[in-house]
Amino acid sequence: MKIRITWPAGQLTATLDDTPTAAALIAALPVDSTAHTWGDEVYFDTGLTPALEADARQVVAPGTVAFWPPGNALALPYGPTPMSEGDEPRLASPCNVLGRIDGDPRALATVRSGDPIHVQKA
Repeated sequence: MKIRITWPAGQLTATLDDTPTAAALIAALPVDSTAHTWGDEVYFDTGLTPALEADARQVVAPGTVAFWPPGNALALPYGPTPMSEGDEPRLASPCNVLGRIDGDPRALATVRSGDPIHVQKA
């Protein structure tokens, strides 16, 4: 399943895997939220409350679509965060991995904290 994420300066699509959290997100779409940034990561509240999945990870590849259960948030890392060691994207805590951004995840660099963000089926 594909989703489209839009904000005032841009948009991108992502392909989600077949996971319980991805299914919950798809069922809840569309989602409107407010973007926050943390280093080279964009995250935003979705209102969802899924449990941490068995294969949750804290260190992921740039462009991973992740869900951060403590913040009820989608986390979209495109580079290092304040917790990173080197160039790795290291999330604040283990996150459920939902899929991957299509194309260059550095498009997320145009998201500013406070931007409205919209997620819908693509």
